[in-house]
Amino acid sequence: MYAMERQEHILDALARTGRVSVAGLADELDVTAETIRRDLDALERVGRLRRVHGGAVSAGRASLTETTVLERTGQQSEAKRAIAHEAMALVPPTFTGSILLDAGTTTGALAEALADWKPAPNTPPLTVYTNSVPIAALLHGSRDLVVRIIGGTIRGITSAAVGPSAMAQLAEIRPDIAFIGSNGVSAEFGLSTPDELEAQVKQAMVDRARLAVVLVDSSKHDDEALQRFAALDEVDVLITDAPPGPALAVALDEAEVEVRVA
Repeated sequence: MYAMERQEHILDALARTGRVSVAGLADELDVTAETIRRDLDALERVGRLRRVHGGAVSAGRASLTETTVLERTGQQSEAKRAIAHEAMALVPPTFTGSILLDAGTTTGALAEALADWKPAPNTPPLTVYTNSVPIAALLHGSRDLVVRIIGGTIRGITSAAVGPSAMAQLAEIRPDIAFIGSNGVSAEFGLSTPDELEAQVKQAMVDRARLAVVLVDSSKHDDEALQRFAALDEVDVLITDAPPGPALAVALDEAEVEVRVA
């Protein structure tokens, strides 16, 4: 097989799975690992992929890759709605207490579902904290919700409040459930996001909540962004749209994280 054919095979595999390993490709193509490494190096030089330990990932999965809320709103929308539906099981009409919603499009899908939340008879309104400007704007008109916004410096790319003011407010609350988004979840690195200030806020949410629930679609499985905000054993529940792969599944089980597949 010529180098061009091997490299086309590698790119096809990346398009299907988002990640390839040197050992796996060498077995599939019946060539040496060194041949595969040369192919990966060549593809990285022209910007078609990014080398990582043991293989490669899609070029767009760099540690600092981050897109705006508007750009992400239409991506994985069906998966995000399914995750939101599953998350709503944790907030039944009889729920009394408070929840905290992180900024993001998956938590935004949960906010859309919460907009129609109705308490059971004799159940008080649901208190919702959020550091997301769009989520606060979506929910503030509901008579059945008490919306409290965490303030601070607003990051334009995510519409999230971050910085000292946000951290100070989070230090003063103990919500019953925090629903937190993540740019990546991996067996070795845990939960991560590209921005340092958002990582600090997410870490505070994990620390302050009685129950920390992570909402991630399967495109984030085995991915790692620049800033870790929690180890797997620091969170309680992971809600996603597809079963994690073997390594991640084992790590989640060892960390005693309850995995719910929507």
